[in-house]
Amino acid sequence: MEKPEIPRDTAPHESPRFRYFDLVMAGFVTVLLLSNIIGAAKLSAVPVPFWPNGWWPAADGTFIFGAGILFFPVSYVLGDVLTEVYGYARARRVIWAGFAALIFMAAMSAVVVAMPPAASWTGQDAYEQVFGLVPRIVLASIVAFWAGEFVNSFVMAKMKIWTKGRALWTRTIGSTVVGQGVDSLLFYPIAFLGVWETGDVLLVMVTNWALKVLWEAVLTPVTYAVVGWLKRREGLEIFDTETDFSPFAKDRSRI
Repeated sequence: MEKPEIPRDTAPHESPRFRYFDLVMAGFVTVLLLSNIIGAAKLSAVPVPFWPNGWWPAADGTFIFGAGILFFPVSYVLGDVLTEVYGYARARRVIWAGFAALIFMAAMSAVVVAMPPAASWTGQDAYEQVFGLVPRIVLASIVAFWAGEFVNSFVMAKMKIWTKGRALWTRTIGSTVVGQGVDSLLFYPIAFLGVWETGDVLLVMVTNWALKVLWEAVLTPVTYAVVGWLKRREGLEIFDTETDFSPFAKDRSRI
C-alpha cells in the first residue's frame, strides 16, 4: 500500500501526552552515562585470525578499538527512535538531559575521588583507576556527545521528510554515518591526541566510527521493531516540517 503524503506537522503544544517517552529517555541517559564511565578510556585489542600480515586495520594481527564501542552506539539507536517517533523537539530535550547528566557525572566523580579516604578503607587506588576521570576525556565526551547527537537527530528528522517516512533504514544508518562521524572526529583527538600515539588515535577514530555504523546496521531490525511498536502504542506519526532545528530553540512540547 502506498504511503500517504506527509501530513502537516502537529504543533508541539497540541500533541498528546505520551506513555513511553520517559522510559526511552531514561534508557538513553543510562546507556550514555555507563558507556562513558565504564568503556570510554579503555583501548582494547582482539586477535584477528587469518588476517594477512601488514593489512590495515589489523597490521599486527590484532584489531584495536575503544571498548566503549560495544555499548555506546545503543544511545544513537535510542536517539534515532526518539527522533523518529517523538520528533526533533522532544529528542532535543533528551539530548540536553543527557548533556546535563554527563556534567553531573563528571562533577560527582571529581568530588568523590578527591575526598580523603578513611584510614580503614584500602580501595582508593582502585577507585581512582575506575572513577578518576581525566579532564580531557570528560571535555571530549561532553563536546562530542552534544555535537554528534544534535547532528544525528537533525539528519534523521530531515531525511524523514525527504523520504516521506519510507525506508527507515536509510535514515537510521545515514544519520549515524554523519552523527557518529562528528562524534568520533571530536572525541578521540580532544581526549587522546598527545597521550596515545597519533597513529593509534587515527586508527581507533576511524575503526570505531566504522564499527558504530556497522552496529547501527546490525541493529536495524531491532530499531524497526521498537519504532513500529512505539508508533502503534503512541498513535502518532510526526514529521518535523515546521520545527525550529536550533539546539537552543525554546521547547514548547508537552510530554
